[in-house]
Order: sequence, then structure tokens, then C-alpha cells
Amino acid sequence: MYRGIPSAFPDVPGIDLNFRPASYFWPLDLATHLLSRVKGAERKAALQRLIEGGDLGRVPELLVSSGLLDADRRAIGRLHPAFMGGEYLPDMAEREVEIVRITIASVTQDVTSVYAKRGKNRIYYRVVDEYDGDTLSEKRTRVSTRPLSLGELEVFFSGAWSIFDVLAMNFGVDGYDMAQMQAFVCSVESQFYPQIEMLYRARIGAWGEEQRARNQAST
Repeated sequence: MYRGIPSAFPDVPGIDLNFRPASYFWPLDLATHLLSRVKGAERKAALQRLIEGGDLGRVPELLVSSGLLDADRRAIGRLHPAFMGGEYLPDMAEREVEIVRITIASVTQDVTSVYAKRGKNRIYYRVVDEYDGDTLSEKRTRVSTRPLSLGELEVFFSGAWSIFDVLAMNFGVDGYDMAQMQAFVCSVESQFYPQIEMLYRARIGAWGEEQRARNQAST
């Protein structure tokens, strides 16, 4: 299951893989716009809490800045390495937004994201990581004339960076413990695809069960 780059993943009951957002770009509500531009995982989470509490008027500049200066990144990294998560993603261009990110529970809480940029008649996508692309495949960009469906986004993201490869590397030796694998994926976030975390949790569950069954069959 999920070997190579599939043209489509299996359906999941209760999840609409054909869902397609109307737009990634303006006009958007202020909260969506702000959250789709912040790179840091901890800063994004703090901003989300303020938004949910109705405190947008008290949001400090540090939280709404897309990226931080090197000195600021080093300062928050000294508080805890996990605070650096997302801060080393590439900067977004002026007309670019983040449409989905996966955050894992590595020491530095690494983030891998999909950015979308509006062109004249096309939308340009790129998958980015915090390691200058070293964790990505060559199939890390694509173009579309309208926003991607949830299924199309999943295929594109997985083709560039596979969460299953990461989980196999970290949990294969220990027998693919389901609770540990689900906890290792801190979050799958999108301001545009409300079912994407549910989708990935289901995929991880199905993939993990398959790996465990394969291991048992080989013993």
C-alpha cells in the first residue's frame, strides 16, 4: 500500500476527496489570511488560540510575522528546540500562501508544507521543507488552473514527501506501534481543507495495520 507515487489514494468513508476550496487567495477572512502566512509552528498555534479566543486586536507583531529574523529564531530556539519548528521553511513570495502543513515530533518539530502562488491564469504549487529540499523528491512542484481537490492535494504532497517513509524510518524497527505513530504526527493543518487531518489520521491507521500484518506474515 502506498508504494511509489499513486495516481489516487483509496476512498475513506466520511471524507470527500473531491472537495475543492473556492480559492486560496483574496478575498479571505483576516484569520485565514494570517494563519496561512505564519511559518513557525508554535507561533501559528499561539495565533490560533488568540483567534479562537476573539483576541485578534491584541495579537503581537511577533505572531503575525511570516518569518523571523535570524536573531529572533536563535532566541526562541534557546527556549526549546521545538520552538524552531517551521521557522526555517523558505519565505513565502508576496502572492503566496501555505495551503497545508504536516508537523512531526522530531527534536526541532520539523514542518513540511505546500505553498500556492497565484499567477495570471494558473496556480503554482511547491512543497517545501526546512532542509533546503533535502527531504523531498524531485516531484515537488505542479500547476493547476483552479484549486486542487483534497484527493489531488494528497497525491501531490505524498509524491513530494511521504509521511509513510518517515514513519517507517522511525517506527519500523519497533513494530509500527499505532499510538506512537499517531502521536509522532503532531498535526496536519490547513486553512482550506477542513478534513485533511482526519484523512491523514485514517491513512496512517490503515498503513500501520498493513505494515503490522506484513510483519506478522513474515514471522
